[in-house]
Amino acid sequence: MSKFGVELEVHIASLRRYARSLLRNRVDAEDLVQEALARAISRSDSFQAGTNLRAWLFTILHNVHVNQVRSRASRPDEVPVDAVEHRLTTPARQEERVEVREMMRVVDELPEEQRQVLMLVALEGLKYEEVAEVLGVPIGTVMSRLSRAREAVRTKMANGGAAAGLRRVK
Repeated sequence: MSKFGVELEVHIASLRRYARSLLRNRVDAEDLVQEALARAISRSDSFQAGTNLRAWLFTILHNVHVNQVRSRASRPDEVPVDAVEHRLTTPARQEERVEVREMMRVVDELPEEQRQVLMLVALEGLKYEEVAEVLGVPIGTVMSRLSRAREAVRTKMANGGAAAGLRRVK
């Protein structure tokens, strides 16, 4: 295996996590990562040695995702309720799971631009410069989106988040 291939393997878990945060579906996320990796391998000659491989891979994944979203916009998927009903009715069994779900619901409600920045910084640990490179935006835009995302999450969680809609059983 080439050095490029070995370095590529190191970043696959991070790509999967980011893809799952974007798509909220394990199967679709795996497909997205596979497509991004195939594109990276087929274009490995365009990678400049000495530059940030991780940021390059995240940029490819981001661009593949954007292309897929644009493609699907003209033909949205329809999913029968019966296919996902079991996931919609399964109650949380532990308080921590409820809190995590509440936080994820709040994060999911963020505009996509803010959610992407928040996930890349908070979940993947990318530096602001790397996030700016991945998303193709100025670093100031990254900082303002991150600030707005954090404030929105803080405000919604302080106001009860999803818990406001839950009924307490005694």
